[in-house]
Amino acid sequence: MKAPWMEYTVRDFQAALASSSPTPGGGTAAAIALGQAASLSVMVCDLTLGKEKWEKGWSISEELLPIAVKAMSRAGELADEDSQAFDGVMESFKLPKQTEEEKSIRLNQIRQNTLRAAIVPLETAKLSLEILKFLPDLAKYGNQNAISDVGVASLLASAACKGALFNVQINLSSLPGGYADEVSEESVKIMESSRVISREVMDIIKEKI
Repeated sequence: MKAPWMEYTVRDFQAALASSSPTPGGGTAAAIALGQAASLSVMVCDLTLGKEKWEKGWSISEELLPIAVKAMSRAGELADEDSQAFDGVMESFKLPKQTEEEKSIRLNQIRQNTLRAAIVPLETAKLSLEILKFLPDLAKYGNQNAISDVGVASLLASAACKGALFNVQINLSSLPGGYADEVSEESVKIMESSRVISREVMDIIKEKI
């Protein structure tokens, strides 16, 4: 069994990504990006809170901080769960298919595991969007000495969100119509929201730098 990805060195994780092994892949990388976005958000919040010069940013920092801290922890779990979910899909295809009963069991397992492989990155996308929603105000009112860090956090959160949604969509595309319509509809809404908010953050930062 693989060690949790968060226990890898950066070098070893990059080597694992670069390998021909199906996992880790884009979904795991997206989850790791979420963790980095959350970490940078925590840093900017800490640099803002208690500093009288940036008092206007205290409220947004106090609101964002616990969410970002939680996302830092959950991101590592999602990185592992994403790899495990895809491994589950691959294992499903190896199930026997000699009899009609075996074929039915195999098909059901493939579909269930494929849906799981879509739901895990959907959570990554949701958490990424949750952080993104705070970043326009953090960019406006947080510690301006860390404005570029807010920008990087936004880029990472956006990449995590959109990258995770690519994985949602590719897994849903292999399922029959109507099998996961709610997941599909939610992913479309998250994609559009992330696009709008990430653009807003970039505009604010360009104006301030």
